[in-house]
Amino acid sequence: MDSGKVFLDGIKGGTEGSKESGLKNVSSHCSISEMDDFDLAKLLDKPRLNIERQRSFDERSLSELSIGISRGLDNYESAYSPGRSGLDTPASSARNSFEPHPMVADAWEALRRSLVYFRGQPVGTIAAYDHASEEVLNYDQVFVRDFVPSALAFLMNGEPDIVKHFLLKTLQLQGWEKRIDRFKLGEGAMPASFKVLHDPVRKTDSVIADFGESAIGRVAPVDSGFWWIILLRAYTKSTGDHSLAETPECQKGMRLILALCLSEGFDTFPTLLCADGCSMIDRRMGIYGYPIEIQALFFMALRCALVLLKHDAEGKEFIERIVKRLHALSYHMRSYFWLDFQQLNDIYQYKTEEYSHTAVNKFNVIPDSIPDWVFDFMPTHGGYFIGNVSPARMDFRWFALGNCVAILSSLATPEQASAIMDLFEERWEELVGEMPLKISYPAIESHEWRIVTGCDPKNTRWSYHNGGSWPVLLWLLTAACIKTGRPQIARRAIDLAESRLLKDGWPEYYDGKSGRYIGKQARKYQTWSIAGYLVAKMLLEDPSHLGMISLEEDKQMKPVIKRSSSWTC
Repeated sequence: MDSGKVFLDGIKGGTEGSKESGLKNVSSHCSISEMDDFDLAKLLDKPRLNIERQRSFDERSLSELSIGISRGLDNYESAYSPGRSGLDTPASSARNSFEPHPMVADAWEALRRSLVYFRGQPVGTIAAYDHASEEVLNYDQVFVRDFVPSALAFLMNGEPDIVKHFLLKTLQLQGWEKRIDRFKLGEGAMPASFKVLHDPVRKTDSVIADFGESAIGRVAPVDSGFWWIILLRAYTKSTGDHSLAETPECQKGMRLILALCLSEGFDTFPTLLCADGCSMIDRRMGIYGYPIEIQALFFMALRCALVLLKHDAEGKEFIERIVKRLHALSYHMRSYFWLDFQQLNDIYQYKTEEYSHTAVNKFNVIPDSIPDWVFDFMPTHGGYFIGNVSPARMDFRWFALGNCVAILSSLATPEQASAIMDLFEERWEELVGEMPLKISYPAIESHEWRIVTGCDPKNTRWSYHNGGSWPVLLWLLTAACIKTGRPQIARRAIDLAESRLLKDGWPEYYDGKSGRYIGKQARKYQTWSIAGYLVAKMLLEDPSHLGMISLEEDKQMKPVIKRSSSWTC
């Protein structure tokens, strides 16, 4: 996203529509006024099932989890809280086993201030509410990936309607014809973002969407569709309402997304081949190929779709394809993307130019290509999924989002998940520092920076996507910590964030090797920084919320990993 100033009015009181604001440098072939591809009103008016939110982790009981959590949480009363979070918000319940931090109320106020309305109904949150910025660009839009932590915060606080409206609105946008120049995008592609325009004269609202035709580099967001499926499952899990996911429209939307990523081609790997800039790292950063973030989200979306798809004729066909892909994908990722001390030593001793089915160095990786830093970075106990694996190339960089999602989706085995958390503890200064959390590590610089980023002035060393520290990642870290029974790591990270986030105005990201400085182009009151903090706090307060975003391991997909791993050293 590019920097921008937000001029949204009409969102106070929760009833007025958002007024038209100046959007610069954004155009869309999909821009229309008051379009309805299907009758959203009928879907929105369907009675929501009055089912109490169930505490559940798909295969693991909450009582098992609470044993590990009790070690790190003081005043922990119960792992289950019926209904809403106990945080100090207008919708909170009386129960509160944690003393709310003073900045929680400020965070909720800021989050509600970011709400966007379409015809009187909230449909999302803008990316940033920064009045100090001079340009709007696209920070006043609702981004699919940015809205996820906001959606989780509202679900955890017992306010699911905004999430339902968002899911339906983006589903409607999926049905638009999508063109970049003279090329038509796949039918299942979800938008990167959308913007609500309000006409005060005609008293009408309209929507424009960006499917990549206005983005830097003109890259379509591969992650949007995956986040949409994951969020649909979170909504269903939180509310107990299966009626939304079972509508013909949602079923078709999932199938269209799956058709894009399960299509057959020339690939010899089960991973998804992607362009640079197709995910949260939406600028050129050398992640082209098979980036860990996309593979982890792909895996999680497939597992969510597996439980959401109906077992009708069309659904069964996709279910069979999903099961086959999950088996291949889990084996591939756990075997070839995983790096620990033993595996690093094995790669260091690789022979090259092997030709046969018995080759050990299957990707013909040249040992001399291993960067010097990784030998010092890799602890004896610990490991992680590296950034990318493709022919003759291994990107050894650490990427936080992909590794955290790997834990939550159970792409990582329990042993691998534990090793990732060991790495956090062993390399705290490098990965967390003074502000959680490094989006990638280490930074690329000098000649490599010029070649990989094309001299990108925004992605200089230890800034933005190039080793910058992003507070939004706090919720993913916290969720991973709770799932692995190490809440004390999350508490330590949250304490760091609370020491500065509010005082600094909720920045988008921080710069510097330890994350000490507010990002040079960081927007203030960045919505997902605010929502990420709230979700992290609510997860620690009520760990049963983890069921929305966590999937337990499918034992049938567990591969036999023959080599030694760090956790057995």
